Amino acid sequence: MELFESVLVALLCCNLAYLAISRLRVLIRLTAIQGALLAAVPLLFTGPAAHGHALALSLAVFAIKGVGFPALLARTLSRLEVNPVVEPTIGFHLSLVAGVAGLLFSLWLETRLPFPPGLFPPLLFPTALTTIFAGLTLVVARKKALTQVIGYLGMENGIFLLGTPLSGQGSVWLELSVLLDIFVAVFVMGIAIHHINKTFESIDVGRFCSLRD
Repeated sequence: MELFESVLVALLCCNLAYLAISRLRVLIRLTAIQGALLAAVPLLFTGPAAHGHALALSLAVFAIKGVGFPALLARTLSRLEVNPVVEPTIGFHLSLVAGVAGLLFSLWLETRLPFPPGLFPPLLFPTALTTIFAGLTLVVARKKALTQVIGYLGMENGIFLLGTPLSGQGSVWLELSVLLDIFVAVFVMGIAIHHINKTFESIDVGRFCSLRD
């Protein structure tokens, strides 16, 4: 197995682990690992003839997704003083089964869609789609706002993987601008979660339903 495919398999394992982890700190560390693996994808995709923009994109992804986001999430968690246990609305086992089902669906869909020959190397499309599905599951099946931010990041990581085949066509500045937008969004979310916890002494989004005018 080539290194590029090995990284994609590791990303698939991260996606399934996302759905089975019950500790917030471990989930944040896994976000850092996923970001570091994601940073390697543009370089490995272009191969030995990697251009400068692929290197710039990889460095930016590592700095933002592998270091910046996890550090911001860890800082937010340490300031919240909440129970560091992930609270699911759908059980961990059922979430994991849903993740495996999403992976199988992605593998099946890859054989059905009429992609141009050579657009997606083996495993890239199912890995991207499974990453989006795992992030969406975190958003829907977990109670705490911080977990949902991590799910949102996971979905964006999947979209990034889908755009990797286009990274060699000069779209690096567009991707960098999207990364910066995401960075600002996560920064704002961190501040919002801190104020929500300070006001309501909880980041359980289920309690928002009890709010009245």
